[in-house]
Amino acid sequence: MSIHAIDSNLDPVAQARIDLAAALRLAVYHELEEGIDNHFTVTVPGHEDRYLVLPFGLHWSEARASDLMVFDEAGETLDGDGVVELSAQCIHAPLHRISGRRVVFHTHQNWALALNMLDDNRLIPACQTSAFFAGRIAYDDDYRGTADSLEEGERLAALLGDKDVMFLKNHGVLVADDTIARAYRRLYLLERVCRAQIRAMSTGQRLAPIADDVIRRVQTRDPNDRHKDRRDDLFFAAMKRVLDRQMPGYAD
Repeated sequence: MSIHAIDSNLDPVAQARIDLAAALRLAVYHELEEGIDNHFTVTVPGHEDRYLVLPFGLHWSEARASDLMVFDEAGETLDGDGVVELSAQCIHAPLHRISGRRVVFHTHQNWALALNMLDDNRLIPACQTSAFFAGRIAYDDDYRGTADSLEEGERLAALLGDKDVMFLKNHGVLVADDTIARAYRRLYLLERVCRAQIRAMSTGQRLAPIADDVIRRVQTRDPNDRHKDRRDDLFFAAMKRVLDRQMPGYAD
């Protein structure tokens, strides 16, 4: 059984298609999706101004590599069938262009959304996993309704800056990265720590944040850790093996 996420025999575009389709199905498996809504996009390898996305109207559980279409910032379909949903165009294209990130995932996943419904929606580093997110989250506290112009994506890109995650008050969350494996693992872990925080808060007791110096140690990987640079790929490869058993067909 292979433990690797990347098939060296595939060209980069084919690999990106397979991995994006897998991420979409995994979002269903992990209950991070809203059917046909929300958006995962990836910059097409070899290009800087065109993006892969699932055509609007397909359920995420149906996603196949061959279904993915290519669109540009003007919202034009450059390859494949279907259309890009307007808010995906307006949020994702400017984020890709301005941030330079090749992967942008946006969801209204349940526990992260619950936290973003609160007046104080900050993620508190009160457990080891949430400590990894400390200092890496940007916050948009100015919900302006559904995105219908490129200016909204440009505003979000300015707020994101060099952060990896954005909390959208009254809206959801966004993860931006350079690999599908790392972006998906961040999104998955983010939901788990938001769930843990909401549950801990529901006890009515005060949370116990981790000290800053300990957070710095947690975020600094031991150079002798043999899995230091492979955790995201190993995780994503394992999740694709789960899909092969539970929801096969994403690579078609």
